[in-house]
Amino acid sequence: MAAAAVLKGGALLLSCKTWCFRSTRTSLSSSHGNGNGAVVGSLLLKRTIRASFSPSPSQFFRRASVKATTAAYTSSASDAPLASSVPSADSALDAPQPQGDSGAERPAPSAAPSPDQLKDAVDALDFRVGRILRAWRHPEADSLYVEEVDLGEPEPRTICSGLVKYIPLDDLQGRQVVVLANLKPRNMRGVKSSGMLLAASDASHENVELLLPPEASVPGERIWFGSEENKETQLAPVTPNQIQKKKIWELVQPHLKTDDSCVAAIGIHPMRTSAGMVVSRSLKNANIS
Repeated sequence: MAAAAVLKGGALLLSCKTWCFRSTRTSLSSSHGNGNGAVVGSLLLKRTIRASFSPSPSQFFRRASVKATTAAYTSSASDAPLASSVPSADSALDAPQPQGDSGAERPAPSAAPSPDQLKDAVDALDFRVGRILRAWRHPEADSLYVEEVDLGEPEPRTICSGLVKYIPLDDLQGRQVVVLANLKPRNMRGVKSSGMLLAASDASHENVELLLPPEASVPGERIWFGSEENKETQLAPVTPNQIQKKKIWELVQPHLKTDDSCVAAIGIHPMRTSAGMVVSRSLKNANIS
């Protein structure tokens, strides 16, 4: 009877579709020398059932292959820069947007603003004539001056400028300047700066000169570009928040230069007040910022 039980257990082993040679061998060796055939058959059956849930050799190697492939992919992905696979919020905003039908081609971004775009951007900026009432060295920044500037408003504005290396302090007192007046105020080493003085500089940025409105210009007068007639069509300036959000100054600034006669201009359009054109004292074909 014990032999019959062993044979019956062996038959169950051999008939299992997911038979594992290692598990069968373990079952046989564990039954060796056991005198109780029924117990041996039971043990064989239990081990056979366990073996039926073990992966076959082909399944084992297939799983191993999948794991190896997954590990290799994960390793290569972790070595790649994140920006190459996940677009940043900035790159998504800068991407050209589709126009018209969804299947239409997206236009390539233009290298430079059109004349109309540039005109609108210039009009959005509030350039004004200012007069420096007094100026002093910034107590916390060696490269900065602090100026009180009359812009025709009830109170003078406080403006910080990095001109210490270029312009003597005495040359600032009482002089006429050009101010970009609708920038967001900035805290500069503990001093709130509400505007920016415009200056011309050469390519090496070793020579810097403040722009000079005509002597008869009135503090607070808005400056425009072009002819006398262009003043009548000048658009109203936008808010400081819009200047910052739309990066209007960054759009306009590269196009602001002095010409061969030291006149400040954007393209062929001179910067002017009702008293005449704005100039640099001696810098020709210089950048303005």
